[in-house]
Amino acid sequence: MKSRARWRLGCLAMATLALVGNLTQAAEKRPNIILLLADDWGFSDVGAFGGEIATPNLDALAAQGTRFANFHVAASCAPTRSMLMTGVDNHRNGVGNMPETIPLSHEGQPGYEGVLNDRVVTVASLLRDSGYHTYVSGKWHLGHEPRNLPPARGFERSLIQADSGSDNWEMRPYLMLKPQVAWYEEGKTLTSLPADYYSSTFFINKAIEHIESNRGSQQPFFSYIAFQANHIPLQAPRAFIDKYRGQYDAGWHVLRQQRRQRAIDLGLIGKEAAMVEMASTTDWDALSESEQAYEARRMEVYAGMADAMDHEVGRLVDYLRKSGQYDNTVFLFLSDNGAEASDPYAVRSGQLWLDWQYDRSLERLGSKGAYAIIGPSWASAAASPLSTYKFYAGEGGLRVPLIIAGVAGAATNQIQHSFAHVTDLAPTLLALAGLQPPAGQYQGRQVEPMIGRSLLGVLQGQTPSTHPPEQPIGYELSGNAVIFKGDYKLVKNIPPVGDDRWHLYDIRQDPGEVHDLQQQMPERFIAMQADYAAYADANGVLPMPAGYDPISQVQINALVNVFLPLLLKPALLLAALIAGGVWYRRRRRRQS
Repeated sequence: MKSRARWRLGCLAMATLALVGNLTQAAEKRPNIILLLADDWGFSDVGAFGGEIATPNLDALAAQGTRFANFHVAASCAPTRSMLMTGVDNHRNGVGNMPETIPLSHEGQPGYEGVLNDRVVTVASLLRDSGYHTYVSGKWHLGHEPRNLPPARGFERSLIQADSGSDNWEMRPYLMLKPQVAWYEEGKTLTSLPADYYSSTFFINKAIEHIESNRGSQQPFFSYIAFQANHIPLQAPRAFIDKYRGQYDAGWHVLRQQRRQRAIDLGLIGKEAAMVEMASTTDWDALSESEQAYEARRMEVYAGMADAMDHEVGRLVDYLRKSGQYDNTVFLFLSDNGAEASDPYAVRSGQLWLDWQYDRSLERLGSKGAYAIIGPSWASAAASPLSTYKFYAGEGGLRVPLIIAGVAGAATNQIQHSFAHVTDLAPTLLALAGLQPPAGQYQGRQVEPMIGRSLLGVLQGQTPSTHPPEQPIGYELSGNAVIFKGDYKLVKNIPPVGDDRWHLYDIRQDPGEVHDLQQQMPERFIAMQADYAAYADANGVLPMPAGYDPISQVQINALVNVFLPLLLKPALLLAALIAGGVWYRRRRRRQS
């Protein structure tokens, strides 16, 4: 009996050791994950997507993995970031609109908190709970409240710029939206930056520092790196800018056509894909020689900024190779929306503030203390061959490059043409870690379920598409609205870029949104409007106020939410002092 008992105990011990060994082996096989988020990059800005900008490190990732040619995000940064982190529609996760552009009548309404609400859990929290180290460096833009800073949202280590953007050389705001920039490290206010600060370099420095701090821990890591490149102001080291001298002297019309042809040659779009000429694009030939030189230099700065960011990605890859971590790392690269077309100098108040704060002379563009943009004409070229750009719901605002590399079992140098959405990325990250999304519950509380689907099936060749062809996927931001359904897209854009009417396109065959199909497909046109109405109702989408204008709204919000309170503080203090003085004098009179 004793020998049998010993035998059973021995078997149990061996089984336990085997189980522990299997779990340890499974944990070791879980990949590191690096999520690279660019800011305001157009669809064809990456070389592997048809661009002329030197992006050899991103191109290498594309060659090692899959390029998604039909991937969509929100048309502005915070809604994309909110869906990226949660896998939940922006109207359900709290960012139905951004604090900068939200109408005052929408503020505080359900889904319009302007920051992540308490009804969502981030992918970082879920990865951390499963044993991942979790890091973030870069632009955050999901809230300043303690409950919304990275430590409370699942990140073990963090260095963030919390606003919509900032200067890339100094700790100062890029527009008169706020009196100062909010920086946080490990959830605590950061009051200074290194003397040699440049945003892309600094964010990669911090990412490497975070990863290195736990190297050897036998735990995988998730590193989220959110660059400010190429958000305005466009700024970059001079050596990167000067590489492109003369590159853009032929103008934006030529660049847009060149990029379209390269996208065709690469197999990203069909040979017959047409393009529209946007009304906001200026006639290059109508510009004077000096005007052309200035415009060309602005695009050179834009290219230099993207090139500099790619260089920093290469530095991260080199670190991972030398430290032996590269082979077990999955990379994801995307942009948060299409290219930025807005011109702060076109608004009188913006011009006055910028002229007071910045230099915009041609010889200094891109340097510290200088301010550059590309404007709508170059933005249209950056989005080539698509229509519209950032903020608007045309493909140029929503369709951006996505590269995923390093996934086990996935083919290399592949192009995926099926529809994919930013809400698919959180489930994909979880699937890479062997996890399932929470089924409406997290740590004893109800949370919004993730609506996206893992992309591993298409990456590993197990399925031709991620979403069924009759599944409607909705989107709305500031009145720009969409329903995707298979290859079809119903879209409405507000003026001045749009006409505030519905249009129907086959975006697989016609990514440039040239051929409106509403007359040829009246039943689909009507049915998809019903799909959108159902989406808007289910997700609490609010109608936009009459006469809404995003540029005016930004100025109103800055005045009401930032500058009036600042002006009221001394006024209230003065009023309190006057009232106190009156009370004191009356009291003295009564006593005498």
